[in-house]
Amino acid sequence: MKKTLFLTACCLVWALGLWAQIPALERVEPMFWWVGMHNPDLQLIVHGDNIAARKVELSYPGVKLVAVHKVENPNYLFIDLRILSGTVPGTFPIKFTKAGEKPLLYSYELKQRDQSAGRAQGVTNKDLIYLIMPDRFSNGDPANDSFTNLREKGVHRDSIFSRHGGDLQGIMNHLDYLKDLGVTAIWLTPEIENDEPHASYHGYAVTDYYKIDPRYGTNELYKKFVEKCHSMGLKVIKDLVHNHAGTEGYTISDMPMKDWVHQWPTYTKSNFRDMAVMDPHASPADRKQMLDGWFDHRMADMNENNPYVQNFLTQNHIWWVEYTGLDGFRLDTYPYNDPEYMAKWATDVKAQFPHFSIFGETLVWSAADQAYFTQGNTVNRGFDTQLPGVTDGVVKDAIYEALNGNEGWTDGVNRLYAVLAQDFLYQDATRNTIFLDNHDMSRILSVVGENISKYKSAMAMLLTLRGVPQMYYGDEILMKNFSNPDGLVRADFPGGWDGDKSNKFVVAGRNPAENDAFDYVRKLANYRKNTTALQTGKMMQFIPENGVYVYFRYDDHKTVMVVYNSRDNDQTISTSRYFERIKNAKTAKNVITDEVIDLSKLTVGNKSTLVLELVDNQ
Repeated sequence: MKKTLFLTACCLVWALGLWAQIPALERVEPMFWWVGMHNPDLQLIVHGDNIAARKVELSYPGVKLVAVHKVENPNYLFIDLRILSGTVPGTFPIKFTKAGEKPLLYSYELKQRDQSAGRAQGVTNKDLIYLIMPDRFSNGDPANDSFTNLREKGVHRDSIFSRHGGDLQGIMNHLDYLKDLGVTAIWLTPEIENDEPHASYHGYAVTDYYKIDPRYGTNELYKKFVEKCHSMGLKVIKDLVHNHAGTEGYTISDMPMKDWVHQWPTYTKSNFRDMAVMDPHASPADRKQMLDGWFDHRMADMNENNPYVQNFLTQNHIWWVEYTGLDGFRLDTYPYNDPEYMAKWATDVKAQFPHFSIFGETLVWSAADQAYFTQGNTVNRGFDTQLPGVTDGVVKDAIYEALNGNEGWTDGVNRLYAVLAQDFLYQDATRNTIFLDNHDMSRILSVVGENISKYKSAMAMLLTLRGVPQMYYGDEILMKNFSNPDGLVRADFPGGWDGDKSNKFVVAGRNPAENDAFDYVRKLANYRKNTTALQTGKMMQFIPENGVYVYFRYDDHKTVMVVYNSRDNDQTISTSRYFERIKNAKTAKNVITDEVIDLSKLTVGNKSTLVLELVDNQ
């Protein structure tokens, strides 16, 4: 996400000493909770007109009212509850009383946890993630395209900055397509409410943490979406934004306290230099601006040192997992968050959901920078981040260099070899999510100059290298463009709207080149889904020679050999150098064509990749 900032009007609320006019009891969040959670403590945030002038009363067996906190803004109360072990599910009134006035009542429910199999199961290197922007994939319910009570109105598909009408129902209508492609996990960019007046479709300026954006559907529909995915063997990843919030959200437009967000004398944006976080020589001012500077003028920087903010965010994230059973979190703009809080957050989430998966967006420039943020790396930090993996942008850049760069000692395909050789920096590099593109960067087809051999080689590497592969919607049908601006790489999936000129979800709607690309990805993705060597198997790579890079993925069941020719001419190579892994195999099956070939010599086309399953001829 691009970053700019100014001092917003919400900050003027503090300067002028004014408070928003709101209903007497507007919100209680979380609006319900569960018995039997790992952490017995729960903090409710209550928002209402001068609610701090009222006393709080409640009575329910097993629920203890620990404390009621009044803060700077009298429109808020924070209520600490302890839900003791053995408390039974049920509903009880929370009473807000004031002498001479009618009490306000909120009926609070403690639900029974759903601990059925298949919930919060985690996303691992056995999976293939498919990234979708909900607004741009498919419109399954035109009735929810626009709402009069939301700031951005209407559907304008001719504008890359406007809403296009895609929604959850549209995605649900095409789960069979994703299943057939070989996808096993779906990552949606934020689907919760973004009620900003412009470019709200991307979802990264959250205005209601507990509400699915009505233009996508409802909370109930999102829960059904997760359940339907699970019934089809698909997992779901939720995109979280800890670092910032949309300025139109109630906790920003009517902040509980001044330090709910990071305040500056004048509008100050982040310097976006992740090095300042890890640099032992860094200026404290640089580090502060990196972490506390705002991301954008409509994205207020959350103060994660504030314990009320911490509870608000952590409880919300746990709430969504418990409510829906989703399987993983992708953490937006990870380096910009408070490091100590994020470590505590990850510990709390993993304590509640032991099999749950978490990976952070880092988008830094070196393997050392990436590894710094991952769990197990405590050098010069004094704590463990507890972050299992990251979005591996360094491998992505190395793949680009292998495809497009000029051959050199550390350039061209040698860059990819060198980057993977640095996997010793990670506790477990196989937990990293590898990718070729996403919603913030140019599409892979355009990056490789629309060269189909390069495109297929990129897909082959994505689906055979170590880690958790993630692809971006439409890459399989040759969607293209450069991220200048980002909206150009966020085009609608053709066929996702009634009346589209073509329907790329079906064979008949795709042209021969698109079907060829789709078939290639489908064949390799489904092969990976059924081949443990490409999921959890070990990896052995060989120093590139004459522009040819060879690596193996192997386990006790299969050995897969991957051969990439980075040069502009076809090459025939001897395989004797690779005896350590070839061993007794004399033939191999081409995974794409099913042809059985002689292993003694291999001919590889220019910029092309062979994916071979070795045949044991012992």
